Amino acid sequence: MSELPRSFSHSSASTFKQCPRRWKHKYIDKLPDPTGEAALVGQFAHDVLEQLCKEESALRTEAKAKEIAASIWPKVAERKDFKNLNLNSEEQLAFRWKAWNAITGLWTLEDPSTVSVEATEQRVSTSLSGVPFFGIIDRLDRDGDGLVVVDYKTGKLPRYGNDNFNQVLLYAAAVASKTGEQPTKARLLYLGKETMETEVSVDLVNKVVGDLSDTWSQLKSNLDNDEFEPVTTPLCGWCSFVVKCPAGTKFIKKRASLGKLRSDAPARLALGL
Repeated sequence: MSELPRSFSHSSASTFKQCPRRWKHKYIDKLPDPTGEAALVGQFAHDVLEQLCKEESALRTEAKAKEIAASIWPKVAERKDFKNLNLNSEEQLAFRWKAWNAITGLWTLEDPSTVSVEATEQRVSTSLSGVPFFGIIDRLDRDGDGLVVVDYKTGKLPRYGNDNFNQVLLYAAAVASKTGEQPTKARLLYLGKETMETEVSVDLVNKVVGDLSDTWSQLKSNLDNDEFEPVTTPLCGWCSFVVKCPAGTKFIKKRASLGKLRSDAPARLALGL
């Protein structure tokens, strides 16, 4: 029987809820789980915006962001996950443009020089309803109403519902637990697209913390019984562990035979489809 993890993040909880088998391969078996191009674009943009928002307000300009991006790029290019993408010079240029478009997308949503930033990349580690929660908050702002938890998003806008609010609401709960001050708002910045915001209410916080606690309890049960059943969905096409999962392999091969597997799904290459 494996031991419970020392900490539980929103990402880890989401992975477990999505597919317990994937969680096991990632967090217990420690199998390689390379970061994809879209996630690396997001990381690059996040790194630049983190540095930008540490600057004095008057220096938070696109010109300064460009300077920061140029200084960070050599480190990004040397990362193992980036090298594993095997991008040629033209593809690397396209990668950089994607990141730059995400970075400059901040100015379509706000003027960062007018924002009161209290912290960037703020690590929070605390117990939420008995769960050892850990997270990294992109940005903590302060406005006239109090603290605002801010998270950058470089992906597509959600089509159905928005589980991402669960993440920032958990961050708000963690901030309150650590500092005694409850943030008043949780904000998602879909860079270049749209701002989404919710008030931080007791009911919303209790709900997301309760959901986290329920997931933690289910994880305990799975660990006790050493049972991690796979859950097959179209996302199997992007799972790094599909070749280790007979159910996932069967599901993806069937989707491919029916012409339902997207051409850009990494599982095509992994399974020789």
